[in-house]
Amino acid sequence: MKRGHTLVLTAKLADELRAHLFPGDGLEAAALLLCTVTGARRQKWLGREVICVPHAHCTRRPDFITWPGEYVEAAIDRASARGDAVIAVHAHPGGLFSFSGTDNESDRMLMPAIRAGTDCAAGSAIMIPSGAMRARLYDDDRATPIDLVMKAGADIETWWHTGATASGPLKPAMAFTGEMRASLNRLSVCVIGVSGTGSIVAEQLARLGVGEIILIDFDKIEERNLNRILNATHADIGSLKVEMFADAIRRYRSDVEVVGVPHSVATREAVLAASQADILFSCVDSAEGRHIADRLTASFAMPLFDVGVAIPTETLPCGGHRIAEVYGRVDYVYPGGSSLMDRGVYDAALLETEYLARSAPHALARKIEDGYLRGMAEEAPGVITLNMRAASACVVEFIARLFPFRESSNERRARTIFMLAEGDEDVFAESQFKYGCRFPVAQGAAEPLLGLPALAVQRRVA
Repeated sequence: MKRGHTLVLTAKLADELRAHLFPGDGLEAAALLLCTVTGARRQKWLGREVICVPHAHCTRRPDFITWPGEYVEAAIDRASARGDAVIAVHAHPGGLFSFSGTDNESDRMLMPAIRAGTDCAAGSAIMIPSGAMRARLYDDDRATPIDLVMKAGADIETWWHTGATASGPLKPAMAFTGEMRASLNRLSVCVIGVSGTGSIVAEQLARLGVGEIILIDFDKIEERNLNRILNATHADIGSLKVEMFADAIRRYRSDVEVVGVPHSVATREAVLAASQADILFSCVDSAEGRHIADRLTASFAMPLFDVGVAIPTETLPCGGHRIAEVYGRVDYVYPGGSSLMDRGVYDAALLETEYLARSAPHALARKIEDGYLRGMAEEAPGVITLNMRAASACVVEFIARLFPFRESSNERRARTIFMLAEGDEDVFAESQFKYGCRFPVAQGAAEPLLGLPALAVQRRVA
């Protein structure tokens, strides 16, 4: 998959920018966007702060604007202090979705001034009344279009450079169509965990046409996994899960890039690999894995889909067990919204318990409750049916966010829980969860990585 640079804005930041640029008077307005720049294979510009240029301090017309240099200087000072980049953004209230000759002339004067004041990169962008954006970066005097501008909120809005015209961005595809498949072919996703639910999620994403799939899992295939990991055979026993699954995808897709990362997600290698994706899928059963996913979502402004299943059992008075309920859960988390930790999917006590289980296994025996069947020891539980139901719900949620098809707002479905024994489904709105501001947003790969000392660059001691 050939992809250029990406600009990502949280919904809160994008809405703040739009409110300032379009005050309702039909005149152009301007702002400066400070961004963290990250990425090895391709750059991601992560919007982290908007500096609004007051309307009263500008000369504003429907197709022209000038503003005092002091605001550019203020942006340069802030960017230099944090190593940020600066994007000059202005409105096109008439709806022109391209850079005008006046814009080009303005950039020829403004971009060198920004780059002269900071070692970081600079760019310019336009926004039209719908909120759609188009952006470009500057290297010396040469402008390079940003391939994708993404707004990550309850809906995941994407504005691509390719296919856009002066009259507007490429029309969003309809869900479940060939146009949707073509749109997905431009995206990069990361699946953390390639086992029970993860293999099913990854299989669906591959067959839907996603252009790049990054698979993260340190584990190898065992015989007891064969009844729930898609594509796994006896010949694969002892092989790395990510290698087996990547090979399987390549057998039926010639237009996909699959990256296998055979490391724990709690490693620097895995985190940096995951950060390259546009969207994250958490298909793990550990608090540590979900904690890393939470921090990835915040630090790299990545929408996150988390899936989990559980089958609690009860001990009968006469002995034996019975199924108490059969649960599946899908959470959608966007940067700047409530996290999995905020929602109680895991907590600090569970993180500590898992740490003790790894570091002092004799002091803390592994709990039966960590498995699928809570209250029973099962080496190879027959749960592929439940996993498929949950994984399918997860990918449908992904489609609904990118290609909205529901009658109600996506804000009303931050979490979905289905209960097969009871035959019920509950949905929870984002407003029902308290945002704890636990993890800084749009920090990128700032050290220590994800704010965790264990993931910091290890310096050699002479």
